[in-house]
Amino acid sequence: MAFNALVPTLEVKNMDETIAFYKTHLDFECISRESNDWAFVQKDEINIMFSSRFHKDKFPETVFTGGLYIYVDDVDVVWQILKDKVDICYPLENVEYGMREFAILDCNGYRLHFGQELEIN
Repeated sequence: MAFNALVPTLEVKNMDETIAFYKTHLDFECISRESNDWAFVQKDEINIMFSSRFHKDKFPETVFTGGLYIYVDDVDVVWQILKDKVDICYPLENVEYGMREFAILDCNGYRLHFGQELEIN
């Protein structure tokens, strides 16, 4: 039995705003969309689906206590592109578990981490 891919589905407040954020700031392409109910975006090997809000009365705000971690081949370049354009969770840093990384918030408040393994000499 093989697991072939993981594609997170995130509930969003505003589909147009969300797609624009991912296209403008992160260079994703919207591959498919069904009105304001659902969209599929992609950049390189990263796929994310967005859906309209379920149970808005029970959960008035989007809720996600974790983050999405995106491995990149040059985290310093990604940092330079994003650092003055988006909300930063934490700045670029080397962390004790061997990664160089930073995190941002998207337009829905979801945390996106970008990281690259440190070369150990």
